[in-house]
Amino acid sequence: MKRSLTALLTGFWMIAAAVPAAAHHGWSWTTGDNVELTGVIVATRLGNPHGILEVDVEGETWTVEVGQPWRNDRAGLTEGDLAEGVEIRAIGEPSADISERRLKVERLYLGDREYELYPGRD
Repeated sequence: MKRSLTALLTGFWMIAAAVPAAAHHGWSWTTGDNVELTGVIVATRLGNPHGILEVDVEGETWTVEVGQPWRNDRAGLTEGDLAEGVEIRAIGEPSADISERRLKVERLYLGDREYELYPGRD
């Protein structure tokens, strides 16, 4: 009986922990439309589950989500490309809640070079 209760509670907590993660990841929180932002990276947190850039866009800070490390590598981004002080142009889907100032990047540009993170997404 104790073993069954432990298994049941463990299963419950695993499902409960996964629900917020599922809601955050994917595209469900976005508008479904593309916008373009140009700004300067002021902070980076690259790694799993995906990279996060804080980008100054005309005096407003936007949270810009780039790909997972493998996706960034596949797109051709190398270490140091997404560093503080670098100007980027990002195209992607913004949060449906515009007050979040959050963008999930599909494609970004460093200078004239294009990096496609989600080919065929748009």
